[in-house]
Amino acid sequence: MSSIIVNNVSKSYNNVIAIENISFEVGKGELFGFIGPDGAGKTTLFRILTTLLLQDKGTVTIEGLDVIKEYKKLRKILGYMPGKFSLYQDLTVEENLKFFATIFGTTIEQNYYLIKDIYKQLEPFKKRLAGKLSGGMKQKLALSCAMIHKPEVLILDEPTTGVDAVSRKEFWEMLKNLKSQGITIVVSTPYMDEATVCERVALIQAGKIMNINTPEKIVAGFQKSLFAIKTDDIYKSILDLRENFISGSVYPFGQYIHLSDDSGSISEDKINNILMFNNHKNIEVKRIKPNIEDCFLDLMKTKSDL
Repeated sequence: MSSIIVNNVSKSYNNVIAIENISFEVGKGELFGFIGPDGAGKTTLFRILTTLLLQDKGTVTIEGLDVIKEYKKLRKILGYMPGKFSLYQDLTVEENLKFFATIFGTTIEQNYYLIKDIYKQLEPFKKRLAGKLSGGMKQKLALSCAMIHKPEVLILDEPTTGVDAVSRKEFWEMLKNLKSQGITIVVSTPYMDEATVCERVALIQAGKIMNINTPEKIVAGFQKSLFAIKTDDIYKSILDLRENFISGSVYPFGQYIHLSDDSGSISEDKINNILMFNNHKNIEVKRIKPNIEDCFLDLMKTKSDL
């Protein structure tokens, strides 16, 4: 059973296309992720899902309610956490939570069981102004406020951007616990590694969905050889490799270079010989398995070649 159905939705701003003919479905109780860089169209799509923005064309229904015709009913069953911290910074933690509970006609006590695992970390600071919280604590408060009215669908726009790695991990553990309560969760992130926590992900770039599948199947669909390479001069190595491997893709990847082979003819020895010929030192070449980010970059290249 589908909780969210999006059919051929497009949105433009002054003739600049933000999203184009996007279609997808999210199952009831599913943890569904949108993975893509800044400017991919994630925030525009999420504002349409949360009734804050009208699409130019296409239809969206959430729990059987049309986002335009039945937006008032829909807002009662939606929880939304925007990318930018938008709570009242001059109110305390406790005052923010009470305010959001009140406007939805409930109380903290009535739905405390929904947020207790999150809010118990905030309780020692409940008298502190929201504006004085750390990034991780602001994140937990925003999630508590989005959950306090017991929403059926939770939509989170890049909730882990700008917080430390420990807080990111804690936040995803919270989402898995919320999903176990039957809540449908749609979350966006620019961090490719977070895709593995989702049951299914949509890879989005330039306003278009490139692929939708489980993280495992997306990785399994990468059929090319992939190599990780390190030398004494990463930048020059990229230029030299691109000059010699026209049929492949060469891109920086942290401390390494990743080279994907379209031809099937590249080997560790061949890469090593080319780098040695170009006077590189401290050469390390190894065959590796792809991750979500490799798949994303490969899809981007494939789309640009069409």
